[in-house]
Amino acid sequence: MRKLSRPAHPVGLAPGTLKAPPSGAPARPRITLFDYDGATHEERTPERIEECFAAADGPSTTWINVDGIYDTPTLEALGEHFGLHPLMLEDVVTTAQRSKVEQYDGNTYLVIRMLRFDPARGEIDSEQVSLIITDNTLITLQEQVGDVFEAVRARLRAGRPRIRSAGPAYLAYTLLDAVVDHYFVLLEQIGGHLETIEDALVTDPRQETLHAIHRLKRELIFLRKSVWPLREAVAQMLRDEDLPFHEALRVYLRDLYDHTVHVIETIESYRDLNTGMLDTYLSVVGNRMNEIMKTLTIIATIFIPLTFIAGIYGMNFEHMPELHLKWAYPALWAVMVVITAFMLRFFRRRGWL
Repeated sequence: MRKLSRPAHPVGLAPGTLKAPPSGAPARPRITLFDYDGATHEERTPERIEECFAAADGPSTTWINVDGIYDTPTLEALGEHFGLHPLMLEDVVTTAQRSKVEQYDGNTYLVIRMLRFDPARGEIDSEQVSLIITDNTLITLQEQVGDVFEAVRARLRAGRPRIRSAGPAYLAYTLLDAVVDHYFVLLEQIGGHLETIEDALVTDPRQETLHAIHRLKRELIFLRKSVWPLREAVAQMLRDEDLPFHEALRVYLRDLYDHTVHVIETIESYRDLNTGMLDTYLSVVGNRMNEIMKTLTIIATIFIPLTFIAGIYGMNFEHMPELHLKWAYPALWAVMVVITAFMLRFFRRRGWL
């Protein structure tokens, strides 16, 4: 049921209304701030979002990351300070969004799905990440603590000149690239899971194997649904001149587009493999059933003439001359053994045994 689409917001609410947090959502968000330029770098974890605004108003590039998206005062403060459109804030807290890129009053809003695979459960965990690009600030909002951006943070701390001298648009690209690169890690894990199921399918297919194939089929459908819209989003970033991705950045976006296409093609290949495994399972089970039915049929065929003979001499007729002969009983056994041996030899010569 978690794979099904849900309404964007409760029926009857005005557009732009921030919906109530779900049960179990963290009460307070965790905020991290990176403020940097070509020569300096500052990293801290402020308690309140308002503490980030002074750095965001400066000439340097600022990255504000918020882990936990359901604190309404925090979102309202961000919206008021940066002039964010109410529909953008509504999309932030509506976590069933597809990957997309939109322009709101000069601010660029991007959505991407951050995915992780749990081999123990055989399921994909999905988290929505929202990126908002303003003049010199990048705001990222995540549902929970934990992401795949540590390599980007390490590059900022190390003072890499390309990322430290570029603006928020290039930083947004690096985060998107980190998420897409992690898709390959996820695909590698799913590929290992596919091999495990395939080994079980060849050696000892059981009902649990069929259940695992069906679970993986659902996960691959969900994975395709999560990744496919990103292709169009990156293509829009390449062709839309109103977005803040300058010409020097487009070569990196083309590389990101190529990686996205590669991920989608791999997903399609895995779906074909999964469909083939289901067909293989049905074939293996069908062949096993055919072997069982063949064995039972041969046994029944052997006993048909024996049953016929036993039925004749089981009739209660008084005048059956051979019943009074001393050698009648062993002769009858000899006839039955000869018939059985002949039929077994016939079946073996035909290749049925």
